Amino acid sequence: MVASVSTVAYLGLEARAVEVQCNLVAGLPKFVVVGLPDKAVGESRERVRAAMAAIGLALPPKHIILNLSPADLPKEGSHFDLPIALALLGAMGVVDAETLAGYVVVGELALDGRIAPSPGVLLAALHASEIGKGLVCPAAQGAEAAWAGQVEVIAAPDLIALLNHFKGRQLLSAPVGGEADPVGRGADLAQVKGQETAKRALEIAAAGGHNMLMVGPPGAGKSLLASCLPGILPPLDAAEALEVSMVASVAGTLAGGRLTRTRPFRSPHHSASMAALTGGGLKVKPGEVSLAHLGVLFLDELPEFQRAVLDSLRQPLEAGVVSVARANAHVTFPARVQLIAAMNPCRCGHLGDPALACARAPRCAADYQAKVSGPLLDRIDLHIEVQPVTAADLVMPPPAEGSAEVAARVAAARSVQAARYAGAAARMNAEAEGLLLAEHCTPDEAGRTLLAQAAEAMRLSARGYTRVLRVARTIADLAGTEGVGRIHVAEALSYRRQAPRS
Repeated sequence: MVASVSTVAYLGLEARAVEVQCNLVAGLPKFVVVGLPDKAVGESRERVRAAMAAIGLALPPKHIILNLSPADLPKEGSHFDLPIALALLGAMGVVDAETLAGYVVVGELALDGRIAPSPGVLLAALHASEIGKGLVCPAAQGAEAAWAGQVEVIAAPDLIALLNHFKGRQLLSAPVGGEADPVGRGADLAQVKGQETAKRALEIAAAGGHNMLMVGPPGAGKSLLASCLPGILPPLDAAEALEVSMVASVAGTLAGGRLTRTRPFRSPHHSASMAALTGGGLKVKPGEVSLAHLGVLFLDELPEFQRAVLDSLRQPLEAGVVSVARANAHVTFPARVQLIAAMNPCRCGHLGDPALACARAPRCAADYQAKVSGPLLDRIDLHIEVQPVTAADLVMPPPAEGSAEVAARVAAARSVQAARYAGAAARMNAEAEGLLLAEHCTPDEAGRTLLAQAAEAMRLSARGYTRVLRVARTIADLAGTEGVGRIHVAEALSYRRQAPRS
C-alpha cells in the first residue's frame, strides 16, 4: 500500500508543494529516503524510528521506501520529519490515508515523540490556505500558523496526541493567532543636542523612504540619529506586517507567533560577510538586507565593510529584491529597505580639525573614502555632513520637539503619498519611477531651470537626477504643497554629493 502526505519545500519566500510517498515492499528490512534529500532529511530516518518506538510502535520488517516528489527538487530542513512519519504510519494502516490527504504537514520530531518547531510554518500555512487544505504543525507554532487566515490548523505537541486527534479519541483545540507586539519607538530625537541639519535630513528620509549617508567625526551623534529613525517611521500596516513576518518565519526568528508593527532595524557589524548581508550560505537563508525588509538597514563605519560586500547591495537597493543564484537553485528574497549609513571623514576621524587632524591629510581622507564605490554612493539620496557637538550644545536644555512631533509630520506626508500612488507599484516617493516620476515629481519651470544648471555643474548621473526629483517631491509633501517648486529643488540639491572632477 502506498500512502501520501503533502508538505512543502522552501525556496526563498515560496513554498513549493512536495508529496511524501511511502511504500512497504517485501524484502530485507531497510529504510530508504530518496528524492534529493539533504543531510537533515536523510537523518530523519533515525528520528522517525526513535519517535515511533517512544509511542510503542516498531517499524515493519519490510523494505520501506520514502520518495519525496518531485524528485528533482532539492529538499532541505528538518520539517520533513513529521510528514515522513505520518506517511509511514499511513502505509502501516495506523492512520487513515484519506484523512492525511487533506492536510499539509510540517514539523521536526524529537526522539521521545515530541513535535519540535521548524522554520517557515507561516509560509506553509499560507500555501495550505491557497490549495484548500488544512495544516498540521508543532504546537509551539500554532499561533504563527493561525495568522494565515481561513485555514484549519492542527497544532500538536507530540506524535501520540496527533494520532489520538486523527482517531477522534482526544481532539486538539484550534490555536489562535499570536498577539501583535506594541509599536516600539527606540531613541527619541529629544536626546539629540544640536544637529538641526541632520535632524531635518532624517525627517526627509523618513517621510519619503530615502537612503541617507552621514559623514562626521567620532562622537558627533551619527549612531544616535540612526537609532531615532524607527521612532519617527509609521508602523507597519497589516499587509506589511505579514510580509515582514514571512521573512522572519523562514529565518526562524518569529518567536511565539507574535507579529510586530514596528519596522525592522538591522545593524550588522562591519565584519559581516556577503552571505550574511545579502543572503546565501550552504542552505540559502535571508541576509540582513532581507531581514530589514520594509525597515531600516543601518551600516555604521561604512568604509570598514569589505568593498565587494558593499557593492553586493547595489542591485537590492535599486530593485527591492535580492537574488541568490546557486548551481541547484535560484532564490529570491524581498529587500525593500531604507539604507542609513554612517562613516568618519577619514581613518582618524578628525579631518578639518587643526588640533586633532592627522599629518597625512588630505591623503588619509581620500584613501579612506575611496573604499566606498561611486555607484553605491550614487544610490544614496541624502548626504549629510554631521558637525561635532560643542560644549555649548551639550549644556543646552533638551529641544522642545521630539520624535512624536516629527513622526506626526512624517505620517501626514506618507498618507499623501499613499493616496498619490494608490494602485501603483510604488508605495512612497523613493520608489517612484517612469511615468509616476514624470507625473508627480516634475518641478515647475524655475525648478527645472535650477535642476538643469545644477545637473551640469554637479555632474549628476541620470540616477542622481531622478533621486533629486524624488527628494524634492518629499520636501514639498512635508511642506504641504501640491507642486514641486524651486525652493524644494534647491534643498534637495543641497543634500546631493557632488561628483569629483577628474
